[in-house]
Amino acid sequence: MGSDPQYIKYPDLILAQHVFNLSNPACASSTRQSSLKKLQDVISENKMAPFYRHLAHPVEGILNNSGEGVTQHPHGAGTSKPLIISNMLAKKSGQQIDFPWDENLYQSLLEDNKKELETFQKEEDDAEEAAGETEVQAARGKRAEFWARVGDKDKAIESHEALLEKTGFLGTKIDLVLAMIRIGLFFGDRLFVKKTIERAETLVDSGGDWDRRNRLKAYKGMHLLTTRSYSIAAPLLLDSLSTFTSYELCSYSALVIYSVLAGSLSLKRVDFKDKVVDAPEIKAILGSGEDQLAALSGEVSSGPGAREEEMKDATVSKTTPAGATTVVNLTSFAAGAAHAENEVPVDFSPLANLVTSLYNGNYRSFFVALAAVEDHFLNQDRYLFEHRAWFVREMRLRAYQQLLQSYRVVGLTTMANDFGVTVDYLDRDLAKFISSNRIACTIDRVNGIIETNRPDDKNKQYSDVVKHGDALITKLQKYGQAVRLRGSERS
Repeated sequence: MGSDPQYIKYPDLILAQHVFNLSNPACASSTRQSSLKKLQDVISENKMAPFYRHLAHPVEGILNNSGEGVTQHPHGAGTSKPLIISNMLAKKSGQQIDFPWDENLYQSLLEDNKKELETFQKEEDDAEEAAGETEVQAARGKRAEFWARVGDKDKAIESHEALLEKTGFLGTKIDLVLAMIRIGLFFGDRLFVKKTIERAETLVDSGGDWDRRNRLKAYKGMHLLTTRSYSIAAPLLLDSLSTFTSYELCSYSALVIYSVLAGSLSLKRVDFKDKVVDAPEIKAILGSGEDQLAALSGEVSSGPGAREEEMKDATVSKTTPAGATTVVNLTSFAAGAAHAENEVPVDFSPLANLVTSLYNGNYRSFFVALAAVEDHFLNQDRYLFEHRAWFVREMRLRAYQQLLQSYRVVGLTTMANDFGVTVDYLDRDLAKFISSNRIACTIDRVNGIIETNRPDDKNKQYSDVVKHGDALITKLQKYGQAVRLRGSERS
């Protein structure tokens, strides 16, 4: 049996989304104002002096009036401490942000932080004198959580590392490493997150319990989204849907969005149907009223050993509204009930339309749904924003490939009408993919047709063998010449 997870409260990743909203020109003005108010309230409530300075300081703040981030600022002549490095803002936003700096507030927060640290130090000293190692570690744990709470990246990581060195329990070690992963995600440090995930995997493989192993799966999937590794992220995120408990990482509704987007882009058609289109966890969110009821009642099961006759006994009110305003983990109500009120109502209709139109081959609706997904999800989420253009391009490519693989010859006008675009647009868009060898076809504008060039697998394998064989022979010849030269030198 594993112990309950520790160090999961801080940092609050929702705050990082609020910071992103302030710099995101695609966010509505009301959303930016709400995020600004939320940030100011939480900074005052949690005494976040370092984070307040990182955001709003007139010189060092990433939200200052000049729009420059701390990563562009050299250390000033009077700087007494290193600047926090982060990547929290929307790229090339050019957004004017009004985040006022209050020196009196900052000094007050600093004083509160100093008093709190003194309290932690006193607890640790008393524990070293009169108590055991467990009490000492508890006092050090409070200091580590304190730095994560107030938003000092370097000191938070340093204090977690120091605590990790003194910890003997494997479960606590994994919890500390997961907390450091969240610190990296909070500040957008992808390299640090990658290295820390590798450390967590080593610890989990050495004997981590099921819950922590499952949490790490969601953490890794989230990180892979930020690096465009959707094909690796998709199975991790989709597997997390039925057992999700990592509410410190994201909400369940956000996990559904990430899972569906990753699966739609990367999975083969058979897997796409099995794990996205027909998945009960996703049907309960994106499906029609009947599909939602079937998923809720257990008539649709994701497990191969599930017994349908027993699940039909579950009673579900037939008057359940089709559009629920709060999304919860449908397969673990006990775990998700405490977090349900933290869920933000989400309109999943663009996502549902994207999935159904792609699978059913309704490409005109697919393009409309893809534009809506870009507006509602890709442009609004800090993890998806940076790669939104790439995602839209790859989804267009997937739709083109899906249509063309069924035909030897397709009329250019017919295909343009199917997608709801002009012939010129389709010609230009396909040309980009053809020139980069992403689609095997040729366009005949004179006759107004598209001819697909289906590669023969055996011929392709033969060509690859010949190509690699020629390269190997060339290397062997060069090696032989080098050996003969060295032999002549010795003689």
